[in-house]
Amino acid sequence: MEFHIHQLRAWAPTLDTDEAWQAWAHHPTHLPDNNEQPSCDFLPPMQRRRLSRLARMTMHVAWPLCGEQEQLPFVFASRHGETPRTFALLSEVADQQPLSPTQFGLSVHNAIAGQWSILRGQHGESVAIAGEADTFEHAMVEAAALLSDGAPAVLVVIAEERPPAAYDGWIDDVPFSYAVALRVGGIEAHAGRGWQLRLESHQGTSTPAAWPHALDFVRALHAGDDTLEHPWKTRRWIWQRIP
Repeated sequence: MEFHIHQLRAWAPTLDTDEAWQAWAHHPTHLPDNNEQPSCDFLPPMQRRRLSRLARMTMHVAWPLCGEQEQLPFVFASRHGETPRTFALLSEVADQQPLSPTQFGLSVHNAIAGQWSILRGQHGESVAIAGEADTFEHAMVEAAALLSDGAPAVLVVIAEERPPAAYDGWIDDVPFSYAVALRVGGIEAHAGRGWQLRLESHQGTSTPAAWPHALDFVRALHAGDDTLEHPWKTRRWIWQRIP
């Protein structure tokens, strides 16, 4: 699979500019996560109030990558999804409290994709996926399929939020909350932004990526790396920059 990364936008606590991400890429470290969230001032207050932190992160990175009247396929990817909202619902079940239908409806995995479609007036395809540690690559496979069906570009968002403390010991792959949006197209004559993604079988042991795959890709883009590998279980994903 070959992609042209037309645009990239990422957010994490204290990281919201290209300069900040450039500095992080050369010295990647864990960030303090104190529940900061983007303001999303481009939305009316009534609409903002309905958005969870994960949804705000998604809207913040995705919104500038789609033109005002543009219709783009949308791929939302998250391994863990709305863990704080789901944990609150489970706590209410444990306390034998009535559940809010609204909160339940917004906790399902495709809720953010649905909110994006409503807020942007998007009428095309939207996909919500949850994979394992290689959710990022599976999202790019979805994008490749949409491009092969004729889409001129695809908007891909990968977002994870630090889960509640009750998940410690089960979820260990979210060093801090983050969202990454990519506007992806087919390969064009734009040097330095083309990437090939290849899948190979993986046997034996290997060192996993130091960072979640989406963050590692952001790091590679800003650091100027030409290749990176993301092994996971029986799969090895190989990224290669196309000169």
